[in-house]
Amino acid sequence: MARIERHWYSLTPLHLVLLPLSLLFGLIAAIRRALYRGGIFRSEKLPVPVVVVGNITVGGSGKTPLALWLAQQLLEAGWHPGIISRGYRGSADSSQARSPREVSPDSSPFETGDEPLLMAQRRLCPVWIGRDRPAAARALLIAHPECDVIISDDGMQHYRLRRDAEIAVVDGHRRIGNGFLLPAGPLREPVSRLNSVDAVVVNGGASGHGRFGMQLHGELFHNLLNPQITLQAGEFNGQRLHALAGIGHPERFFRYLESLGLRITRHSLPDHHRYTPNDLAIEGADAILMTEKDAVKCASFADEKCWVLRVDAQVDPALAQLIIRKIATHGRQAA
Repeated sequence: MARIERHWYSLTPLHLVLLPLSLLFGLIAAIRRALYRGGIFRSEKLPVPVVVVGNITVGGSGKTPLALWLAQQLLEAGWHPGIISRGYRGSADSSQARSPREVSPDSSPFETGDEPLLMAQRRLCPVWIGRDRPAAARALLIAHPECDVIISDDGMQHYRLRRDAEIAVVDGHRRIGNGFLLPAGPLREPVSRLNSVDAVVVNGGASGHGRFGMQLHGELFHNLLNPQITLQAGEFNGQRLHALAGIGHPERFFRYLESLGLRITRHSLPDHHRYTPNDLAIEGADAILMTEKDAVKCASFADEKCWVLRVDAQVDPALAQLIIRKIATHGRQAA
């Protein structure tokens, strides 16, 4: 965790300096949003409906599993979704590579970003990346004219892309931290922003009070070197297990492994950590357990000790019904 993030879930003397900066950040964010809402800054409407899956905090909250769940629900309802993403920490995130591009299951995570590659490897629908989300969506629609709905993984604050529905994901454990805007807290926008979205999903929470519960669930570990080999959690009994997590909230992954009855040694790494073979050279480890997001960056140099746990989102089905009703008003009906 970056040093500044340690202050996002508490109050410390440093906040005497950070709070004035947060007030300035909030003012700029409010003005920017007002300019888009007032039509002074132009937002682009696509010929198909757009669903944004995002959050109001910095760091992982479960957006990507929810985007994949939504894509599956739309497919089952007869729609043909496509997913767009910025491609964080990939080469598309640099000023030298701004053009939209498609992500294939064998793309390099260092060119596309880890989360877009993870989504492409699920093979549910086309996945495109680009810093300019409207441009990425247009390119996707040209390459895949069958697509009739766009899911934007993240991008709630990217107001240049007009949206038909917004889903905000909240971490059920960390919630909104200390409630302050950046840099004093983890908030990108005020908590009141949640009142304007179409649905709030609580990762690790239950449905109720106008919110939808989501749980991440998985039981089968795939060997990263030989994916056809799988093990259940109980088959690791008696082994010296080390767990790696370079995600927004590593503790969630560690707690889940322990809920499966596994005794692990924890290794927390920064979100979007760029793995090297040295990260896997853990002396005395019989098995190294990791998330899918970490695994896509380790596949090229993993050995037989590396195992990946695939998790899928389990969400209140009423959310899919709500979103389908919303996007149907765009003027396109499901096939």
